[in-house]
Amino acid sequence: MASFPLDPVAVTVIALAIFLITFMKGMFGGGFAIVGIPLMALVMDPIAAGVLLALVLCISDIVALRYWRPSTWSLPDLKLLLPGQLFGIGAGYMFMRVADPHLVAVVMAPVTLWFAGLWFAGGGQISTQQRSGVKGVSAGVASGVGSMIAHSGGPPVAMYLLPLGMSKGEYAGTTFVFFIVGNFLKAGPWLALVDLDRQFWTLLAMTVPVIVLGVWSGWRIHDRLDQVKLYR
Repeated sequence: MASFPLDPVAVTVIALAIFLITFMKGMFGGGFAIVGIPLMALVMDPIAAGVLLALVLCISDIVALRYWRPSTWSLPDLKLLLPGQLFGIGAGYMFMRVADPHLVAVVMAPVTLWFAGLWFAGGGQISTQQRSGVKGVSAGVASGVGSMIAHSGGPPVAMYLLPLGMSKGEYAGTTFVFFIVGNFLKAGPWLALVDLDRQFWTLLAMTVPVIVLGVWSGWRIHDRLDQVKLYR
């Protein structure tokens, strides 16, 4: 059975992972949760890490609502991304029932490296592209699958949104809305995987100040960086 450690070393590592994730949510709207399970798995069971992270992401979404208001959301892009995400989360849940959940995390790694390679090959610049229904829905599906299985849905969304050339606030706000929907949808399936004992709720309560600090710190950096620096 998955356990939730409360010793100082484990709590420190967990707090560091959560701070990094929530800092990026405040700065970019989300998409950095892929580091959560690998870091937290150093001190706890990977499934327990995924369960804890599922609720951490929901709490951080509630905190981030203060910063990413509807004026920052790109509705045309969300209309493409969200239906794909719903399908992807469903497919990811079915996949978790029959296959090794780490498989998708392994697949996401070369995808992320490929995107980074394209960026460096272009001299650190992202070429502007037109909105595409096929690309938008496909990115939503890929993100939904990766997010459900390993909280690793960030790269496909970034690959779709970054080339659209939107402002830094619109990019972060659109990313935020995309992930708040997914995070709340997948929380139930994740929480059903383990028994939520007193240690779980104690550990979750200990992370709340870290979540608030992380989101606020990320937003402060977002507010100060110019468009070019933020994209890099």
